[in-house]
Amino acid sequence: MAGLITAQAWMTRPPLVAVETATLAPVTRVLAVNGRIAAVSSVEVTAPVTGTLIALPVSEGDKVEAGQLLAQVDAEAQRASVRQAQAALDAARDAQREAQAEFDRAASLSTTIARSVRDTYGYKLEAATQEVARLSAALDQARVLLANHTIRAPVAGSVVMLDVEQGQLVSPATPILTLADLSALLVEADVDEAYATQIALDQPAVLQLAGETQTRTGRVSYVSQRVDIATGGLAVELSFDTPVTAPVGLTVATNIIVEQRDAALTVPRTALTSDAGAPGVFLLRDGTARFQSVSVVDWPAARLIVTAGLAEGEVLITEATGITDGQAVTAGQP
Repeated sequence: MAGLITAQAWMTRPPLVAVETATLAPVTRVLAVNGRIAAVSSVEVTAPVTGTLIALPVSEGDKVEAGQLLAQVDAEAQRASVRQAQAALDAARDAQREAQAEFDRAASLSTTIARSVRDTYGYKLEAATQEVARLSAALDQARVLLANHTIRAPVAGSVVMLDVEQGQLVSPATPILTLADLSALLVEADVDEAYATQIALDQPAVLQLAGETQTRTGRVSYVSQRVDIATGGLAVELSFDTPVTAPVGLTVATNIIVEQRDAALTVPRTALTSDAGAPGVFLLRDGTARFQSVSVVDWPAARLIVTAGLAEGEVLITEATGITDGQAVTAGQP
């Protein structure tokens, strides 16, 4: 009988719960996202014409100057078009010179020939002149098309991506390569739309490049004014406070500092529970768990800022699972 009584006493002992005392302390609210290194400026180079790529004298990683040859599209057919346009223009100029000579002769004999004859030579000269102008424009256009077969760097930069190989058929819809200015790098990231209104220009950030242990400081330098309806993401860019050297596309752990408070009360997320949909926590009062409604800043973090319902010095049960209002508990480690 004595053994039974002892067992019953142990079974009814209040459960142990972990607790902490609510204390005002400095709090930083951080939004953690993954970003990637990107160049401040980059240009996707395409072929203005359709044809076979016969030369590609650059490789990924090469630095190029503005105007440097990047690629050559087979232009033999277009060179033939230029020669044809030149021949047609030369013939038209011969016809114009002949018409001019005929008109000049008629003008010199104006007193001995009919005016209608002189006018006929004038119309012939005008038509020849217009034909020269038309064929001159056609030759200029053919030369422009020929020049488009030679693709040159629009700006100075580094070749960060090659999309084609020599011998491939390319067209204006085919990206050939991407040029980027790697002297200034930034971080591109997407923020979930649930936190889009919390992100603002010039917010500080802590940035950690993949493969590094040290962190770097930066700031939000761009916030898109449009949420992508397909992904629900808001595009943001962050600039480094000091220049970095890193490959484009490298992952960067990005912590945007959204808010800093000199003194605030916080609770572990595990302490939160609800009663009829209202968020709250359990406080330890006189050996009993008491539900207390609270208001918190809903944020993706392990600890949440309490804005109402909790007072400094109150003892908080840090794990709400399995606890009920009015239950007898004992502070300790469960």
